[in-house]
Amino acid sequence: MKKILNRRNIKGKPKYLVRWKKYTVKEDTWERLKSSGNVMELVKEFEKKIRREKIRRVRMRKQKLLNIEVEMFKKNELPEKYIAKILFE
Repeated sequence: MKKILNRRNIKGKPKYLVRWKKYTVKEDTWERLKSSGNVMELVKEFEKKIRREKIRRVRMRKQKLLNIEVEMFKKNELPEKYIAKILFE
């Protein structure tokens, strides 16, 4: 096994899209992975990557909303309830 590319749950059990060493993209397969040392290390690395990506997306979304609120505040277009929230948080 070279790399885990994706994950999905089927009947509550995870399956992972696996890229195999010395094989092409067309030969990637969905596998239920058994607990063994090297495999579990790849699974943990993949899960950690997914968590970091989710956190990054949430932070970007929050920052985008904050930027919109700040621009609206500068243009005096923001409703009063938001102004109080921004000033007093």
